[in-house]
Amino acid sequence: MTSLLQGKTAIVTGASRPGGIGTAICRSLAREGANLFFTHLYDYDKYINPNDADESWPDLFAGELRQFGVQAAHMKLDLAVSGSAAQLLEEARTSVGLPTILVNNATYSVDSDFRQLNEALIDAHCAVNIRGTFMLSVEFARMLEAEQSADTSHTGFGGRIINLTSGQGKGPMPGNLAYAATKGAISVFTESLAVELAPLHITVNAIDPGPTDSGWMSEEVKSALLPRFPMGRIGLPEDAARLIAFLASDESRWITGQIIHSRGGF
Repeated sequence: MTSLLQGKTAIVTGASRPGGIGTAICRSLAREGANLFFTHLYDYDKYINPNDADESWPDLFAGELRQFGVQAAHMKLDLAVSGSAAQLLEEARTSVGLPTILVNNATYSVDSDFRQLNEALIDAHCAVNIRGTFMLSVEFARMLEAEQSADTSHTGFGGRIINLTSGQGKGPMPGNLAYAATKGAISVFTESLAVELAPLHITVNAIDPGPTDSGWMSEEVKSALLPRFPMGRIGLPEDAARLIAFLASDESRWITGQIIHSRGGF
């Protein structure tokens, strides 16, 4: 049986922790045959998830991914740094080959209500969630457009861009103003970019995985959320990863410009 992504190469940003969604995405894509290049940022994760952050873990994880018979490489990357998108694409292409799948999973999130919000917090959220995601997406698309122009066989390359959102539009997110607003911008960007890239056969979609037990939930949070899940359990990173593997495949080639709320009925 042929794997869905055999011979493809994917970039996944924000795969920094064993329990994170990015890690589950990498595993799911590798299981389907894709070569992987992932990014991580220990300096951020040790602050947000100190119990699940390990500076030496990315090397171990790359070795795990290679057990699926694929190539795997990684780099430390802060998407807030100017020029990081071009640097990432070059490193990925050199290490594992031309990427045709991009998963924008990396995010910046610090809780802030109207009393706490300030210019520095707004700028930090915008630098990663908006500018970082936008620039990596368009640089990726430009790279594939150049490859298509140079493809004298006219077979085309196509591509997949998959963004992650957090349920903006489904309801308010008080206490998380900057994060909610910048993630909402990704949804709007997804819908408009999809139209621009459709002639290049590059699909652009986003998924909202809903509350996901990726290491940040306390037992109190889990107890409060569980009654709102009619399926009787809280979302897991693997739930989002399965959907992303499908959206990355040729099976999803007629799906673009969509914000998919995969929340288990939450």
